Amino acid sequence: MRLILASASPRRLDLLARIGVTPDAVHPADIDERIPTGELPRVHAERLALEKAAAVAASFPDDLVLAADTVVAVGRRILPKVEDEATLRKCMALLSGRRHRVMTGVALALPGSAIRTRLVETMIAIKRLSPDEIDFYAAHGEWRGKAGGYALQGYGEVYVRHLAGSYSNVVGLPLAETRHLLKSAGFKIA
Repeated sequence: MRLILASASPRRLDLLARIGVTPDAVHPADIDERIPTGELPRVHAERLALEKAAAVAASFPDDLVLAADTVVAVGRRILPKVEDEATLRKCMALLSGRRHRVMTGVALALPGSAIRTRLVETMIAIKRLSPDEIDFYAAHGEWRGKAGGYALQGYGEVYVRHLAGSYSNVVGLPLAETRHLLKSAGFKIA
């Protein structure tokens, strides 16, 4: 049984390698990721994962297709994938001294059109950040393309006071749940 990863994320490839999984192919999904007005973070993460899996599975109906989407949320507010420094600074100011949630929707499309999903949530508390700390973080650039503007696996980790839940979820793919989805679909994992 072939496994197609519906993501261009190098972090997701690295995480899959940690559980001994190498996808047979990588085909990022091309879907509209805009947030409809009023859509809650949990619903958004799961919906996008499902849509990504379905979009790629249409081209690979006989294979397993794994997709995921990670959302950073403060309350009901979904933070953007940060592409510029001004947005980064707004996100860091909002996260400073607060708790937030990181949710990843994971979807596995099975041959025959069934799709199984999981949603994993991790709570994180960021220390109060000084302007100098935000400047330091902005200078490194690892925040580009990251939901909420920080990378837990990089310099952003130094600002985390508390984490409750899955570390790999925050990086981009909850490994325990992903492993379970793959095994339950008959995919061979050691």
